[in-house]
Parts: sequence; C-alpha cells; structure tokens
Amino acid sequence: MGYGSYTASDWISLKKSRKLNSENTAENVFTVHSVSEKYDPRCFSVRESRDSEDSPQACPVIIGFDVTASMGYLAKELAVNALNKTVMSVYDNKPVSYPHIMCAAIGDSKCDKSPVQVTQFEADIRIIKQLTELYLEGGGGGNDGESYHLLWYFASRHTSVDEYEKRHKKGIIITIGDDKCHRILTRNEVRSFFSDEIEYDLSSEELLREAEEKYRVFHICIENGSDRDYDVFAQWHSLMPGRVTVISRKDISLLSYLITGIISMASGKTHNETLGCMDQTVSKKLSRSIALISQAEGNKKKTIIF
Repeated sequence: MGYGSYTASDWISLKKSRKLNSENTAENVFTVHSVSEKYDPRCFSVRESRDSEDSPQACPVIIGFDVTASMGYLAKELAVNALNKTVMSVYDNKPVSYPHIMCAAIGDSKCDKSPVQVTQFEADIRIIKQLTELYLEGGGGGNDGESYHLLWYFASRHTSVDEYEKRHKKGIIITIGDDKCHRILTRNEVRSFFSDEIEYDLSSEELLREAEEKYRVFHICIENGSDRDYDVFAQWHSLMPGRVTVISRKDISLLSYLITGIISMASGKTHNETLGCMDQTVSKKLSRSIALISQAEGNKKKTIIF
C-alpha cells in the first residue's frame, strides 16, 4: 500500500465531512464500537510499504498511541490536529522524502479484548481516514503498564517494507503514551492477538531488538504532572536510552512538532537543525524534549538526562 499523495484540499474536505475539530469529543470523532477486521492483526498476515511511481523511495513511519482509560484525548489530538500537521511538515521540510504512515491503537494485552489495531501504510488522506476508523477500547488494567511492545512484535514480524528489503535502510516507529511498558509478551497473548505460535514468552528487550532490525524505535512519554512521571520515564530510559522523550499533557497541541522533530533526528538532523525548523516559541517549549533524543547513527550521539 502507499499510493497517491497527501494534499491540503483533501484534509479540508475530510475535516469538514468528519467534523474533525477541537470542539468535538473523542467519542464523536471515533464513532465505531468494536474493532474492525480491516485493522485487527488476527485477520491478516502482513502490512506492506512498497515503492511506486508516487513514492519511488517509500519510508515507512509507524505512529502508535495509547487508547486505554482516559487517553481518548490523545487519539483526538492526532485525528483533528497532530497527524495532519505532521504530514504537512514532513512534506515541507523533507526529513524523509516519501513517508508511508501507519497508525496503531495500543491497549493492554493483560486485560483488553483488542489491544492492538493497525491501519495500512498510506501516503494520502487515507492516513487520517483510517485513523478515525480505529476502535478506542478505553480499557487498561491499572497494572503498572500497557502493551506498547505489541506494536514492536507486529512491525518486526508482520510488515514487509521496501525501505529495508531493497535499500537496507530503517523505517521509524514512534509510540506515545503515559504509562510503562509491560516487561513480557506471553505465548498466549501472541496466540490471542496475532494468531501466531511462538516457542516461548518474549521480553520487551527482545521485542525491541527485533523491531530495531527494520526500524528506528522511539517513545514519547506524556507527563501528567504527577510523581509517577519520573518512574515511567526512568523505565523507558532504561529500556531504550536516547530514544525516549517527554511532552507535558498541557502541551499536547505541540505533539505534531515533536513527532516531526523525532523523524528529523532519526533521519540525521542535528538538535539545532531540528529546533531551527520550528517557530521560536515552539522550539523553546520543546528544546528539552528534542535534547533527550540521540542523533541518528553516523552523527555524534548525545543523551541528556533531566
């Protein structure tokens, strides 16, 4: 998948027809009440990102977001604001020339019925059309974590992308949420949510290493202003130092800038070059967030801990 190209006029038309505005609630933006077979990994084997006349060197970008508990505001921000701004900024600044974007809704494999849903890789307005067709289960179990690593498993074992297979380059995965990552993905969970049979339980470290064969993997921690923010960040930093950053919930309207900044850093831009593409007010608010990300391979790496 990944044909066509993204246009501002298509966004305006979709925004009007789907009433994608900040006044609407998440429930009014995401109106489905069960997971669709189109996006349920139990119902298909692979997602593809292929080069085409429109995208001669397609770069797969996967954006996964937490849909548990009260996280509907995150899905809404992506639908009505952040994803469109991210796509347009990527086209304007070209950290990657031909993005193919997949969206993923992530829940809790310990208690949710559908803890992972994935759209197709797309290059046009279907990116957001399919995003709004995902089911916000709103579950989670209050068990000190969510299952972000489900997306790593899916990306490593159930995607086929020309960027890696033809050019031996990596795509990008960015997950977003306010909780820790569960440490284990069990055989039973893999069977239940992917219909795969594996020999043993997989740790989050193993799953991350697998995903990193084909993708540069990042995570954005949303800070809620509680004491737990530090514990959440510390666990993520221990798992993937230099690949995890933060954004305050009160600054969630700036999420598109941070996502684009991560894509730029993953593509070889320096911290200063990345911040220089932002409005001065935005760059000031996100300077800490960008500083936490290490530069891409080939540049000098620098990880700053706050």
